[in-house]
Amino acid sequence: MLQIAVHAGSLLPLAVLAWAGLHGHLTVNPIQAFTQQTGKIALVLLLLSLACTPARTLFDLRMAIRWRRPLGMYAFLYAGLHFLTFTVVDYGLDPVLLREAIFEKRYALAGFIAFLLLVPLALTSTRGWMRRLGKRWKRLHMLVYPAALLVIVHYVWLVKADTRVPLLYGAILVLLLAARLPWVRRIPARLRGRKFGPMGAGGGHLNAPGIRFLEASTPTSTLERHTPAQPDPGCPQC
Repeated sequence: MLQIAVHAGSLLPLAVLAWAGLHGHLTVNPIQAFTQQTGKIALVLLLLSLACTPARTLFDLRMAIRWRRPLGMYAFLYAGLHFLTFTVVDYGLDPVLLREAIFEKRYALAGFIAFLLLVPLALTSTRGWMRRLGKRWKRLHMLVYPAALLVIVHYVWLVKADTRVPLLYGAILVLLLAARLPWVRRIPARLRGRKFGPMGAGGGHLNAPGIRFLEASTPTSTLERHTPAQPDPGCPQC
């Protein structure tokens, strides 16, 4: 059900935009409104996809990893609509106008580079590409971090005057990136250790210090009988 909700929630803004466009409710400048709305939705979905890994590592919400790829792909969908509306509908694919717009307006250049960084990530998001690229896949998909930062820069430079909203998104991005630091990811384990003590809550479960103590004084066969199997995260860190 949650997976269906992710897909439905990601597609709902597009349906609302389509309905508003067909009924003439996209303000007096519908092209500009559609461009701005698709860009904002793309940013929100990109941040939500980046929040999936911290949700698992910090809050043990393992199902969140299943949402990361669809959220990322929907973010690229809206980013693609944003880019196509700007280049095709607004500028008519005119090379002279596009060159002036992209290379003379810094916000357009930042957005253009961010979109180019997202293209290979979308193309290689399948399990088949994960197998083909191996360890290189993880390094390639780290491009999402500079891409997200460039999206924030693009947004800040675009609004010019009142930058509070884009800076708020930027602060959220910084928190999501900080949540990936190794010492931050170890905080939940430390808190659980302080809460339960060396022998676990009620003495029923063993945490890492308790296991290390037993390893020094207990035969391997005894440990095998009493140490619970640790679950496999089953997903690469991003």
